[in-house]
Amino acid sequence: MGGSPPAESTSLPCAAIAKQAASLVHYAHRLKRRGWRGFVWLEGTPEKARQQALALWQAYDWCSPLWVGDAQQAPVSPSLPSRKARTRLGAEHQLVIMDASGHQGLDPDALGALAGTVSAGGFLVLVTPFGWGCQPDPDYARFADYPWQWEALSAHYLARLARQLDDAHAVIRWSVDGCVVLPALSPRLSQQAQWDDADCLTADQAHAVSALVKLKRRRPLVITADRGRGKSAALGIACARLLRQRDVQLIITAPRLSAVESVFARVAALCPDAQRDHMGDIALTNGSRLRFLPPDVLTEQVAQGSLGGSGSTLLVDEAAAIPAALLAPWLDAFPRIAFATTVHGYEGSGRGFALRFRDVLERKAPQWRELTLQTPIRWSAGDPLEAVTQRVLLLDAPLPNAEPSHGERRPTVVLHQASLAEQDVLLEKLFGLLVQSHYRTTPSDLRQLLDGPGTALRVVLDAHQTDPQAVLVTREEGGFDAALADQVARGERRPQGHLLAQSLAAHSGIRGALTARWRRVARIATHPQSRREGLGRQLLEEDIASAAQQGIALYGATFGAEAGLLQFWLALGFVPVRLGITREAATGEYAVMVAKALNQEGQLVLSELTAGFAASLPGLLAFELATLPAPVVALLLTSLPVQPLSAAKHQAIHDVAYARRDPALARPALQALAREASQQPLGEAQQAHQQLAAWAYQNQPLAKAQKEAVQRLRQAVQQVIEACVLFPSEPER
Repeated sequence: MGGSPPAESTSLPCAAIAKQAASLVHYAHRLKRRGWRGFVWLEGTPEKARQQALALWQAYDWCSPLWVGDAQQAPVSPSLPSRKARTRLGAEHQLVIMDASGHQGLDPDALGALAGTVSAGGFLVLVTPFGWGCQPDPDYARFADYPWQWEALSAHYLARLARQLDDAHAVIRWSVDGCVVLPALSPRLSQQAQWDDADCLTADQAHAVSALVKLKRRRPLVITADRGRGKSAALGIACARLLRQRDVQLIITAPRLSAVESVFARVAALCPDAQRDHMGDIALTNGSRLRFLPPDVLTEQVAQGSLGGSGSTLLVDEAAAIPAALLAPWLDAFPRIAFATTVHGYEGSGRGFALRFRDVLERKAPQWRELTLQTPIRWSAGDPLEAVTQRVLLLDAPLPNAEPSHGERRPTVVLHQASLAEQDVLLEKLFGLLVQSHYRTTPSDLRQLLDGPGTALRVVLDAHQTDPQAVLVTREEGGFDAALADQVARGERRPQGHLLAQSLAAHSGIRGALTARWRRVARIATHPQSRREGLGRQLLEEDIASAAQQGIALYGATFGAEAGLLQFWLALGFVPVRLGITREAATGEYAVMVAKALNQEGQLVLSELTAGFAASLPGLLAFELATLPAPVVALLLTSLPVQPLSAAKHQAIHDVAYARRDPALARPALQALAREASQQPLGEAQQAHQQLAAWAYQNQPLAKAQKEAVQRLRQAVQQVIEACVLFPSEPER
């Protein structure tokens, strides 16, 4: 956990520090001959350590050196605060100094991001104080939920990080008042394969560009790569070559525009006549155009029919950060489509993308192709910096071995953060399980897992107690005093954390949502080969029982409003209590919150929340949520109160189904039918019910042509009537 300061700490003379810096520069030259980069761990009292880092900064004419840390403490100007590390994506630095000893502490995501910007023959220098890992640092303030202070949190994550760096052979150790320890370099690896493409830097990249340019109809291409393999550059080169053809219209999407800036930059470099407009799109004089659309906008335009169709092409970058459910409609809309994603990294998990999306590809486009970029671009294979950062940040956390339960119910185990932090193998497997199940898992998530206040873990292990098959991560929320809850509900205060409880109180005005104690599901993951065995249900049922025994009033979760997920939670007895009214830019989905009462106090709060939700839902579906997917709408109708259908409504429904009454004039009756049907098993009429619900509450037509849309609606009403066991076949006369 970091070294201890010498008993009699005295500053090294400037000449000695200069000599050590010179030895590091010489070592950097050796690294460059191999195409490698180095990781330097500089320990010491903060002021002295910064001066030593400054000596290395001044010892050589580094290409584009970067100092990351607090501006008031940095000995160079300008410096970059760690929160802006992502702004350097796509840049190259031969020297990056990260000062984790000062007012900012260590941002794990910044470390992961900036490691990828270091060029061959360069260093990433991590500056830490002596005894690093014994206590939290200021960056912990970002997840110190009220009423916790960051100084009072545990530091299991930092302790593990220091231990990993201590054990890593490839780390260069440099200590204030000490010496620099340079590890021996292993032999250079074999030469790369040859290729014939002047724009590409590796054979892998040339192969990817060729495949992208020759995209075939209904044969999607999936490109996966570790960071630094030239994936985005390959997209840019391919776009440039496609755009040189006349009147080509390309669409590219990603979780955010900054993720594809390198694609646009490569197109601009290869197409001299390219011009960017005020929207950021690129247009060529031959009429070709490259447009960026965020996932939510793309989804809406596809749903409206204004995008896609014959001849259209879509490129999806960082596809791992976009839910598979959102990608499926794009497959239908675009005959030519390519997905590119990072396998390991802070952006998201390409492995999780592949596991979740493979079934969709097999069903919709069985002739899809897969291509992997393995050769690094900015550095050579065997790079020490990449090896160190992947190990300490768990960027390549392995998926555990699967063991089918064969129907046997295994006991769940509660893992304590301090114990888990000491079990490196179990922690890696557990994190690997979480990575594959979630569209975006970052190094900071590992720190939250080990040190987050109120964070608890429950797992199902295999028979040997070594490989997790399923994991549940929860957080404690609420328990505010009445005065603070009132301030939050009035919009006057917003204490840190408590995502579910605060959101419900702030948007509904219900103070009890904050004074009651909650347990919220932060993550739940099951091994892909152990799904549908009831492991997730078992984890939740046992944890809910435990929470009830501990006096927790409410149990809740928040997730993207996808029909399969929502059905899972409804089947467990949860009810919807809030629905976001705008799509998340990164996911393209609306967020839904569900809850379950565990005691009388919780039931009182839940009754208020569900009453408010039921009252607001019809209006939201008609306006703000008019594009909510129909399967989700049909499920949400179960939360609305059901009233016996009057004879007049029976007559109106039958007149729409079997006569020629205008459906728009019978909308209240059809809404009542949709609510009634949502409470019953519908079998083959389920799709018809979804169509009815979308028309009745969102005015979504069942076809583009008015006559055909009305006819299909009448047919859907007929199917629903025939499936409802409580609905008479003929109206009362």
